[in-house]
Amino acid sequence: MRIGVSTFPTDYAIAPVELGRELEARGFDSVWVVEHTHIPASRRTPYPPGGDLPSIYWEAYEPFTYLAQVAAVTTKLEVGTGICLVPEHHPITLAKRVASLDSLSKGRFLFGIGAGWNAEELEQHGVRFEDRWSVTRECVLAMKAMWTQKTASYDGRFVKFEPAWVEPKPVRKPHPPVYIGAQSRWVFDRIAEYGDGWIPMALPGFDQQIAELARACEKRGRSMSEIDIAVLAAPTSRAELDALTGLGVGRVIVSLPTLGRDESLRVLDGYAALLEWAR
Repeated sequence: MRIGVSTFPTDYAIAPVELGRELEARGFDSVWVVEHTHIPASRRTPYPPGGDLPSIYWEAYEPFTYLAQVAAVTTKLEVGTGICLVPEHHPITLAKRVASLDSLSKGRFLFGIGAGWNAEELEQHGVRFEDRWSVTRECVLAMKAMWTQKTASYDGRFVKFEPAWVEPKPVRKPHPPVYIGAQSRWVFDRIAEYGDGWIPMALPGFDQQIAELARACEKRGRSMSEIDIAVLAAPTSRAELDALTGLGVGRVIVSLPTLGRDESLRVLDGYAALLEWAR
C-alpha cells in the first residue's frame, strides 16, 4: 500500500520545498494539491459540506507551479493534482503544462482531475455547469492525443483544433495516469472509458461502488487491474488498512491541514504508524 498526502497549499502554510523533502524523508509516496483558479465573490453556489466556504479555496497556490518546486527537490515522491479542474483550462495549454511537469519530474506526475462544483466559477471560464463533464471528457481525450501522437488533432463538440505539434511529450508512457476525483453514479463509466485511476472517499457502501466500477470496466473491455484506486481516508489500525487493500485499493491519501512548518511536521509524524503498517 502506498501512502500519499493531500493539502491546500497557501503562502502561510509549510513551503513546497520543505514539504517535499519532509514527505520523501518519511516514506510518503505522493503529494496531491487542490485547484481553484478563483472563487467568485457572489458565492451563489453553496459550499457542498455546508456552512461558510473556507478561505483556503481561493488562497491556494496554482498547483503546477507548486508541484514543480516539490519535484525539483525530490527524487522519488510523486506529485499530483488532487484535483485539477479541467474545464477551466484550454486543453492545448493544459496538455503542455502536464507534459512539461511530467518531463521535468522524470515521470512522477499524477493527473487527478475533476469537473468542479462551483457553477459561477465555471461560468466565468465560459463553461456551463451542465456541460462540465462533457467538456472534461473531450479535453482529456484531446490531451491524450497530444501526449501520444506527433501530429494531433481533435474534432469534438467543445474541443476542436486542426493538426498540431505539441511538445514535450510526457516521460511516463503512454501518458501520466488520469485519476478521476468524483463519486457520483456516473463516475464509473467515465473511469472505465478514459480514466486510469479513481480518487474516492471511503464512504458507506464503498465496497458496492468498487463492484460497480468493476462492472463498468468489464463493459468497456478493461480489467480492474488497470485502475489505481487512491482513496481519501485515514485508517487508524492495520485492520482498517488491510480491509482497504482487500477491496483493491492501491493508495491511501491522508490529509494535511493548511498549517505552518512546525505544525505540519507534527501532523506528518502522527502518520508514522500508518506508514509502518503500509510497508
